[in-house]
Amino acid sequence: APGRRGYSGAGAAEFLHRSIVPTMHYQKSLPRLPVPKLEDTIKRYLNAQKPLLNDEQFRKTEELAHAFEKGIGRELHEQLVAQDNQNKHTSYITGPWFDMYLKAREPVLLNFNPFMSFNPDPKPEYNDQLIRATNMTVSAIRFMKTFRAGYLEPEVFHLNPEKSDTEIFKKIIRFVPSSISWFGAYMVNAYPLDMSQYFRLFNSTRIPKLNKDELYTDEKAKHLLVLRNGNFYVFDVIDRDGNMLKPSEIQAHLKYILSDSSPAPAFPLGYLTSENRDTWASLRKNLLDNGNAEALQKVDSAIFCLSLDDFPIKDLVHLSHTMLHGDGANRWYDKSFSLIITKDGTAGINFEHSWGDGVAVLRFQNEVFKDSTTTPAISPQSQPASVDSSRAVQKLDFKLNDALKAGITKAKQTFDATVESLSLNMIQFQEGGKELLKQKKVSPDAVAQLAFQMAFLRQYDQTVATYESCSTAAFKHGRTETIRPASVHTKKCSEAFVKGLSKHSTEELQNLIVECSKYHGRLTKEAAMGQGFDRHLFSLRYLALSKGLPLPQFYQDQAYARLNHNIISTSTLVSPAVQLGGFGPVVADGFGVGYQVQDDWIGCNVSSYPARNGKEYLQCIHKSLEDIFNVLKGKKIGS
Repeated sequence: APGRRGYSGAGAAEFLHRSIVPTMHYQKSLPRLPVPKLEDTIKRYLNAQKPLLNDEQFRKTEELAHAFEKGIGRELHEQLVAQDNQNKHTSYITGPWFDMYLKAREPVLLNFNPFMSFNPDPKPEYNDQLIRATNMTVSAIRFMKTFRAGYLEPEVFHLNPEKSDTEIFKKIIRFVPSSISWFGAYMVNAYPLDMSQYFRLFNSTRIPKLNKDELYTDEKAKHLLVLRNGNFYVFDVIDRDGNMLKPSEIQAHLKYILSDSSPAPAFPLGYLTSENRDTWASLRKNLLDNGNAEALQKVDSAIFCLSLDDFPIKDLVHLSHTMLHGDGANRWYDKSFSLIITKDGTAGINFEHSWGDGVAVLRFQNEVFKDSTTTPAISPQSQPASVDSSRAVQKLDFKLNDALKAGITKAKQTFDATVESLSLNMIQFQEGGKELLKQKKVSPDAVAQLAFQMAFLRQYDQTVATYESCSTAAFKHGRTETIRPASVHTKKCSEAFVKGLSKHSTEELQNLIVECSKYHGRLTKEAAMGQGFDRHLFSLRYLALSKGLPLPQFYQDQAYARLNHNIISTSTLVSPAVQLGGFGPVVADGFGVGYQVQDDWIGCNVSSYPARNGKEYLQCIHKSLEDIFNVLKGKKIGS
């Protein structure tokens, strides 16, 4: 938009861009998340169980599944469909999914909060901590203002961008009423995505309560929360008229915080957000009763949390540890997201997961990266404004009694022990990536997932429950669905590679890979269309329990529990803004696998606890990828 960079009296341009199609133009007409047919769900469930069970176990599970399908399952399914028809404004998974997250009592740290780190600014001199913190803060506020004004481009998945991602299409579609606009996009093979989560990016936090937490948002608050050295600071970044502070003033305030020589607090409050949720809820009540209501309100309502760390990043493993958990004192894990920037200008985001999924956070990251690197608000030559930061910046003080001090000490001990037991390891497979796989007509994601199966078989000689996250944002209030990458196809293929090389020709091995790719492609498509089985079964179970019914036998099957004990939990993303992403294992004897398949390389970031050896698993993944790529290239491989 012309003049978007014009400096008004308020300082920098206030918006990232001005979309001619309003941000929420498609929201009203998004299709609803379908409730799958019960017989399809049972069939898909049994397909996922097959590679994990022996014949006898499978027979038992199959019997329970068919009995469920004919009996109580059918009744629950009909109730779910009826309930869904009465709640056309949302999706059947929304309520149960929020509940699942908010009722969980485990710490959000490592169990739920993932991280995504930014690529460095291509201009090295801009990777200075103060400059990058200022530029990213300004871009984040611009994103917030652009979104709230309805100027943010709607999030659309373009299958045919030449037709749909054009000015002419946008000029036409904006005049199509909101109630039918989705169909207009669909006609040109474009799929608008749900944006209902975006408002929780800002001024939001998760508040610990006994039994079930709450999400809190206060869009009127105008201040930023900055953490440094375990101390809490706030200052307004929006003025009374709703305009953003000048970048030079934001720079001055951040510089003031970075040069503050206050000692680290003896009892850093941030540790409490890494505690068990009930424990933290009681301690929070104590904090409120002890005269800290105003200070906590400042923390909870802040636009977002900016954590400034006083050390540089040594390597990618150190980067992962820093962004996934950090030192515990300089973090507030309950904020919807925290922007973390280290001494050398390395930046990342750690986000609380109950309010939203990766899609919203990734869009935010992409926009902030693009804006802060292509049109930065300040440069290395910029001088901070001569303002009195000692008046504008408020350092929060918390009044702590003995019970609170003891609570923080214990939280720190638990935090230290947990983090101590966490291993993070990574590899980059340099011998090929997306381009080669597409030439060979196999799905890049299927190959990565096949390698994870093959590697686990090589290391532990078994096939285990595996989870891959898939967004269902193509539907109104969609969240995620599970892809189940462990299949009879991956098991057969893995066994051929790991145990039976001498029995198979290269061509046979190629065919096995192609089979896996086709099947994985089908599972992915089903999941993205809301036709997985996990969320459906989860909702039926939730419905039974909410009605006070005894838990159906089907759910008491050990095989059901085992399938939901996800030993290999995986998630992928590729973005020009993101260097790497990761998360903790979801079970004590599991792996958390963050991965990206780039054009000519594949990256894997694996987390594990002492029950599993992540380093060895990565070596096995590397070997598996090598074997798969060699076979696809037509080479004969040795065991």
